[in-house]
Amino acid sequence: MRLALKHPGAALGIAFLAVVLLASFVAPLILPLDPLAQDFTATLDPPSAAHWFGTDELGRDILARVIAGARTSLTTAAGAVLIAGCIGVPIGLVAGFFGGWRDAVLMRLVDVLLALPGILFAMALIAVIGRSQMAALVAVGITGIPGFARITRAQVLALRRLDFVLAVEAMGGSASYSMFRTVLPNAWSPILVQVVILTSVAILLEAALAFLGVGIPPPAPSWGDMLRTGKQYLYEAPTYAVLPGLVLTLTILSLDTIGRTLARVLEDRQGAHLATLDEPA
Repeated sequence: MRLALKHPGAALGIAFLAVVLLASFVAPLILPLDPLAQDFTATLDPPSAAHWFGTDELGRDILARVIAGARTSLTTAAGAVLIAGCIGVPIGLVAGFFGGWRDAVLMRLVDVLLALPGILFAMALIAVIGRSQMAALVAVGITGIPGFARITRAQVLALRRLDFVLAVEAMGGSASYSMFRTVLPNAWSPILVQVVILTSVAILLEAALAFLGVGIPPPAPSWGDMLRTGKQYLYEAPTYAVLPGLVLTLTILSLDTIGRTLARVLEDRQGAHLATLDEPA
C-alpha cells in the first residue's frame, strides 16, 4: 500500500474512496439527512442552503440519496466480491493444483458461466428470485466467479512446479498443506488485484441493473435508479442525474486506477519474492 501511495493516481483514488466511505457510513450519524423523507412542497428544487444539491420529484434530498446510494452500492459490491472469491478461488486452486479430470470438469463449468453475458444472466436470475438487494448481490457475485477461478488457476499452474513447492512435497507435505500453506499465499497478488477490479465491475453492474429497472427496488436509494429517473428531469433539475453520475464515474475510475497500480507494484514484488524462494540453497 505504501508503494501504491507513491503513485499520484492511486493516491487520489484512495483519497476519493475514503471520502465516499466516510460519507456513506459516517455522515448519516452526523448530519440530519433522511434519504426517504418526502416534501411535496419542494419538488425539483434547485440547490439551496437546506438542500445542497436540490431535491427530486418527490421532494427528497438528492445529496442524502446519493450518500445512501453509496452505502447500497458498496455493500452490494462487497457481498458480490465475497461470493465470487469464496467460490472462484477454491475452484481455480483445485483445478490448477491437481490438473487432469478435475481441471477439465471445473474449468468447463467456469467456461459455461463465462459464456453467459453478465448483465443478462443477472437480469434472468433476478427475474427468478425477485428484486432485492440480496438478489442483486448474488447475481453480481455469480458473474464474478470465472474471473477469480481463471486467475487463481493461472497462478497455481505457474507456481506448481517451482522448486520450493516441490521441496515441500518431497519433505512429506500433504496436498492440502501445499495448496493452502505454500501455493496460495504466493498467489495472492493477482487475486488481490481482481478483488479491486471486480469491486468496480460490481458497482457498475449494480447501477446498470437499477438503471434498467431490475435492480434494488425503490424506495431504497441507488445510483442507477437515480440516473434512470433523473434523465427525465435533466432540464428542470440537472443536479438530479449529474451528481450520482459523477460520483459513480469517479468511484469506478478510482478503483480502476488503484487496481492497475496494485497490479504493477505486486507483480514487481512477487517476481522478486519468487526468485528468492526458488534460488538454490
